[in-house]
Amino acid sequence: MFKKLLIISAIILLSGFKANAGSDGELVLKKNQPSEIKDCFETLNRTTFAFNQALDGVLFKPVAKMYRVLPSPVKNGVSNSLNNLSNLITIPNNILQGDLKMAGVNSGRFIINSTVGVLGLIDVAEHLGFPEYEKEDYGQTLATMGVGPGCYLVLPVLGPSTVRDATASLANFMGGDAWYNVTVKNDTQHFSDFDYYASGVMSGIDFRAKNYDAIENLEKNSIDFYASVKSLYLQDRQQKIINANKIIQTQDDSDWEEIKSQ
Repeated sequence: MFKKLLIISAIILLSGFKANAGSDGELVLKKNQPSEIKDCFETLNRTTFAFNQALDGVLFKPVAKMYRVLPSPVKNGVSNSLNNLSNLITIPNNILQGDLKMAGVNSGRFIINSTVGVLGLIDVAEHLGFPEYEKEDYGQTLATMGVGPGCYLVLPVLGPSTVRDATASLANFMGGDAWYNVTVKNDTQHFSDFDYYASGVMSGIDFRAKNYDAIENLEKNSIDFYASVKSLYLQDRQQKIINANKIIQTQDDSDWEEIKSQ
């Protein structure tokens, strides 16, 4: 898996990004400053953004609106289960970032919640005093290695990203996501492709429902909704990379990366 990550890093380097594996926190912070990230593909991004808005209007928004009326225990159970699955990406990235302590904590979380917590529906680990869960992904790992974000990029369906993070997400399909491995890549007889894609769709719906009012207010009060979403996403992404805990503007405790991390 590490070899595959290095291959992805090399692809990014060949694309013109400057990596500095020995860069300190200040350099990582500077590279990921929203003001430092260029919107090189703005015309294409705005077109994709408009497509995503249309898709949201006919699919995610209506479903999220219905999802919001479900009993809280049901919604909490879905969120807990999705968070538990995302541990399968977070744990290897904890290791790659050299945070072995957090890798151990999240491994413990995953084992406890997958068993005693009934496949993650109940966050038993939280009640046992485990530290608050924080997601990590391959884009964050590359950022800690000093790889710059490149240009801002809006992906169809998946939404805001950067060239670095979009490229790094390929690691999920190259053996870096155990959930993908046991559902889509390999025939395990226990899970199917449907399980993987269903969890991805549910992540999108769960995220949209949690941020329903915030997104509606942002769209209503923004002169340029595209620019507002870009700014909000890049600020949040910067804080995720440096592991800051401050909540950005109207955003709740959800993660803008939730949609593409499953």
